[in-house]
Amino acid sequence: MEKTLKPSLRFEGFTETWEQRTIGDISRLVTKGTTPIDKSGDGTINYVKVENIDSYSGEFSNLPKISEEEHNGYLRRSQLQDGDILFSIAGTLGRITTVSNTILPANTNQALAIIRLKEGNIRFIKTALKGKVVEDFVRRNPTVGAQPNLSLEQVKSLIIDYPNNYEQSKIGTFFDKLDKLITLHQRKYDKLVNIKKALLDKMFPKNGELVPRLRFKGFAEAWEQRELDDMCSIITKQTGFDYSATIKPSLLNEASEDTYAFIQNKDFDGENINLNTDFHIPIEIAERFPKILLDKPSLLITISGKIGNVGYYKLKNKSFIGGAVGICKLKKDNGSIIVHSLQSDEGQAYFHSLVKASSHSNITVEDIRKIKVCLPKAKIEEQKIVEIFSYVTSLITLHQCKHEKLINIKKALLQKMFV
Repeated sequence: MEKTLKPSLRFEGFTETWEQRTIGDISRLVTKGTTPIDKSGDGTINYVKVENIDSYSGEFSNLPKISEEEHNGYLRRSQLQDGDILFSIAGTLGRITTVSNTILPANTNQALAIIRLKEGNIRFIKTALKGKVVEDFVRRNPTVGAQPNLSLEQVKSLIIDYPNNYEQSKIGTFFDKLDKLITLHQRKYDKLVNIKKALLDKMFPKNGELVPRLRFKGFAEAWEQRELDDMCSIITKQTGFDYSATIKPSLLNEASEDTYAFIQNKDFDGENINLNTDFHIPIEIAERFPKILLDKPSLLITISGKIGNVGYYKLKNKSFIGGAVGICKLKKDNGSIIVHSLQSDEGQAYFHSLVKASSHSNITVEDIRKIKVCLPKAKIEEQKIVEIFSYVTSLITLHQCKHEKLINIKKALLQKMFV
C-alpha cells in the first residue's frame, strides 16, 4: 500500500500532506572528515569523534585536539561550521548532533558525515534522523547490516518526510525542549549519584579506622567492626538445593497469584528491589526450600559476575533467590546501614580483594561469612545515616524514573508525529 504522508498526531491547524525529500535534495554539502595524521592530542583545535557525542543528548565531551596546521591543511569543506549536522555513518549508525560556535574551530573524522543544509529546519531534520529514517533505510537495504556503515551516497539518498517550514519549526522546537528536559533529569541523576558516592566515602570509616571523616553533630564515639557471620542466622546460596531437577524446570515467564518473583543479580541495587522479574517460581516449589526463600530481612550479595553488587530485601512479599546470589538472613533489621557500608569505597575494595582468579569473577559463601563491616554503636547515629542515604537514593530513583518516562514519551511521539 502507498504510504500516507500525514502523521497521526499533529499540532492544531496543520492538515497539509507532507512530501518526501532526500538529504541530498535539501543539503548543499554532504561530506565527511579525515583521520588525523598527528594523534598526539597536543594541538588547540577540537577534533570530534563518534565517542565524543552523547548517544542521547548529542552533547560533546572530552574532545581530543589536533594542531592548527593540520586543521588548516584539510579541505575547507571538512572544517566544521555553525549549524552543521554530524551523523555517524560507521560502527554505531545514526548518532547525531549539531555543531555550534562553542566548539569551533573544529574538525571531524571519517566515521561522521557532515550535513550542511541549504533548506529546512535544523532541529526538525536532526529529530527526523533520530527517528525511523536510518532504521527504514537498513530494512530496505539489508546488506548494510553485515558491516555497519553508510557511504556518503547512501546518506544523500536517505528519505525525509517533509512538512512545510512552519510545521517543521513547531516540531523541531518541541523536540528540542523535550530533549533539554530529558538531559536535565539525566544531569540531576548523575549529580545525585556522585553526591551519594562522596557521602559513602566520607560517612564510613576507612580501612583500619573506626571513625568516619564526616558525622552528624554530637557523635564522637568510635564505631565497632562486625563479621557478617555474627549478624546473620544463615548465610547460603541456591546451588545445591536441587536446582537442576526441581527449581530450574519449574520456572515460569509470567507472574501469577501462585508464584514468587525469582530474584537475580540485575534485580537488586541497594534497597531498590525489582519484583517484575524475568522468571517466577510456583509457591508450592519455593516453600520446599525455606533456607533460600526470601521471607525475612536479608542481604543479597552477588557471588558470580558483578562482584560488589549488594542489596537489602525487606519487603513483605516473599521471593526466591537466583543461583548467582548469596543470601544472608539477618538477626536484626539493620540491613540498610550494612548495605551502605558495603557500597562504600572500602566495602567495594574489600569485595574485589576476595575475587578469585578464574574465567569469571566469583566469591564463595565462606568469603561472605568473613566480610567485616564497621557500624556505629549508637542506634540514633545509625538511623540518621540511613535517613540521609534513603533520601538521596529516593531522589536518584525519582530522576531516573522521570528520565526513563520522558524517553518513552519521546519514542512514542517520534512514532506518531512523523510519517
